Amino acid sequence: MHVYEVRPRKDRPGYDLIFDGLPFGGLWYTEPDDAIEYAKFRSRSDNVVIRVYHEVGNVIETVRRYKATTIESVYLQFRKILELIALGSLVANKGEFSKVYNDFAKYWNARSLLRDLERLNANFYPRPIVEVPSKRPRVKMDLQDKKDGFLSKDEFLKLYQKCGAIMHAGNPYGSQVDYEYYERNIQGWLDKVIGLLNSHTIRLVNDPKLYVVHMHEDRDDKVHHYVFEPTTTPKPAI
Repeated sequence: MHVYEVRPRKDRPGYDLIFDGLPFGGLWYTEPDDAIEYAKFRSRSDNVVIRVYHEVGNVIETVRRYKATTIESVYLQFRKILELIALGSLVANKGEFSKVYNDFAKYWNARSLLRDLERLNANFYPRPIVEVPSKRPRVKMDLQDKKDGFLSKDEFLKLYQKCGAIMHAGNPYGSQVDYEYYERNIQGWLDKVIGLLNSHTIRLVNDPKLYVVHMHEDRDDKVHHYVFEPTTTPKPAI
């Protein structure tokens, strides 16, 4: 357990962040919130208590952050992201899907949902791409398949199972949750999700168009999509 104190400075404006593990025993900040955020970041792998003091020495706020709760919250967000990926495909194909599966609204299991969506539309899963300048006439960019560094369908299911395992209460007499394992893998899973969605294409059932999705563009920091329709190239005259 790491215990920090945030105290107003006596001789000048600002606040001292006090903790034995800090350089010289403390750091100086202009605002208490900045000190609190640094303390939470510095001890992100440990349980933390941060006490904020008033000028007269009374504790006016106590901030607590528990490692296990934080890790569980991260994996809850991962699970919601995975469900949005699957349900996004379901929404896009709702009409066709409902013709085959009358109880589609009851789906909650990712494995079953992905399996049935794949039967309906083999190309429902996002296809991560890399866009490179084209050397072909009148073509600005070529869309190439990303080779690695993204969440595959097998990894989707593995992460979904990991999320379920950490979120559900376990048997107190069984094996305990290895929070160190889950914490070590957070950044890796995050990188794979970003690698999948950052720039990808999708296809819909009975729709010849190709949809290109950018989750982020520098011009306005928003999500954008582009629709491409197949064209016929006229044959050269003989």
